[in-house]
Amino acid sequence: MGGNMSDVAITTAAEPDGAPRIAVLDILRGVAILGILFMNINDMGQSLYASFDDIRHLGWSASDQVAWWLREVFANGTARCMLEMLFGAGMVILTDRVAERAGERVVLRRYYVRNLILFAFGLVHVFILLWPGDILHTYGLAALVAFLFRRLRPRLLIMIGLTLALFQLVGGGYFGYYQTLQTRAQVAAIEAKVAAGAKPTADERKLLKNKAEKTKKRAETKAKSRSDIAAEDAARTGTFATWAAAQWHSFLDIESQFLEVLFVWEAASVMLLGAALYKLGILQGRRSRRFYVWMAVIAYGVGIPLRMIGAHEQMQFGNGPYTFWASYEIARQAMTLGHVALINLLVSTVFGARLLRPFVAAGRTALSIYIAQTLICLWVLYPPFVLGLYGKMSWGPLMVTALVIDAVLLVGANLWVRQYDIAPVEWAWRSLVEQRVLPWRKRPRAPQAEGAPALA
Repeated sequence: MGGNMSDVAITTAAEPDGAPRIAVLDILRGVAILGILFMNINDMGQSLYASFDDIRHLGWSASDQVAWWLREVFANGTARCMLEMLFGAGMVILTDRVAERAGERVVLRRYYVRNLILFAFGLVHVFILLWPGDILHTYGLAALVAFLFRRLRPRLLIMIGLTLALFQLVGGGYFGYYQTLQTRAQVAAIEAKVAAGAKPTADERKLLKNKAEKTKKRAETKAKSRSDIAAEDAARTGTFATWAAAQWHSFLDIESQFLEVLFVWEAASVMLLGAALYKLGILQGRRSRRFYVWMAVIAYGVGIPLRMIGAHEQMQFGNGPYTFWASYEIARQAMTLGHVALINLLVSTVFGARLLRPFVAAGRTALSIYIAQTLICLWVLYPPFVLGLYGKMSWGPLMVTALVIDAVLLVGANLWVRQYDIAPVEWAWRSLVEQRVLPWRKRPRAPQAEGAPALA
């Protein structure tokens, strides 16, 4: 980067445990951790089950539709994806730093301890702070998998990292989209044949029977989903006990469906992509402006059309088949890469560097901001006590509320880093990893611009 990036880099400093930071990674992390609230607040302020069923349950006025559409196209999954990439970058930085001092065995032990502690923090987030959508426990597990591949060359990391996207493209494209279309065409032909008075063959009767069974199962699933939403609404507007039980039930229900395997696969694969992008100098802004322009053009050129098509399909509220069943992960990663390129372009300009400078503090306090979002939303705004606003905000007001909360947290993060070197939750985590109480208050030290641990 040029001189403008250096101005931003000077605002960052090494952590009390000695880990240095890269300013642009902190900016990316700050943008991502604030952005993730736009994805979580609907599940905090209204039914989590509704997210898997009918988004109209949260309200569907014209302004709600605009808010949902903008969120779906530009933000859905991208904050999480960016955090996963930064986690992979942090893995490379942290393990290389320790390996230089202590060797591979120490790296293995230290990194596993670090992420097992993060996993434990995630369980506290779920069962004590009552957020079933926690990502910390997933990242803690995914990091243990990604670590095993960290020394591979970028090309191999990218190949492994794209496995989920390719699996979804092939599986969702062929079995979800193509076969569904083929089956519907065959069923329509058989039904027309029967309507004309012809007798169906044994294979045709079997196909009609399968269709009837799937239709019945779909109706049963829909009925169960509506029952789950109603039960969640009742529990989360009841007492503390019913609220806590509902949150625990939501988490355990997700786990019982083995969705955690998919979540860990997603996180680990994108962590490896992040590790590759860091090794190639892409995440941290070491490529030319021309490179980032083309990166943004290509990434958005793929991601935005796919996202717009997917949003349009979802707004039909039918049974599919839909192309986004196959393209979701590719679109998510493409949009995220577009955001990464755009931020790196902005940071390379005077205006952009000044605009994004406050996000450095958010990146340095990302874990504490993540927990603060939960405390504000689940324990002040939307629990069955204090303000008790659960179910009273539709998509538009929810997104505006997220924006206001993020603005407050961004200001708070900048005020905090003026006085302290480390945020509260980061301090607790790293003190446990270091097995010593780390200092809090800021101490004079020379500016550093190299190295940065991720939210990992």
